[in-house]
Amino acid sequence: MTNILEPIERQRPRVSAQARVNLDAAAPGLWRVRDRAGIVIGHLQAVAEPGGTRFRARRFHAATQSFRDLGDFWRADDAVECLRLGR
Repeated sequence: MTNILEPIERQRPRVSAQARVNLDAAAPGLWRVRDRAGIVIGHLQAVAEPGGTRFRARRFHAATQSFRDLGDFWRADDAVECLRLGR
């Protein structure tokens, strides 16, 4: 079972410059991912795991008015890449 990190974990994840995205705080442990044009491409959520912090790539699905999880990754860059390439 996974748990969302407590509000203490508000530190913005580090993503490489090659990712070409901006992260905006949306909630504790949750960041909105925008491409360079300012278009929201998804969300990055920090998830507590026994081995450390994982990063969940999430995308809003308008038809169901809910989020869909695309995958959990050990690196924030990998989660962002999933969002970027899965458009």
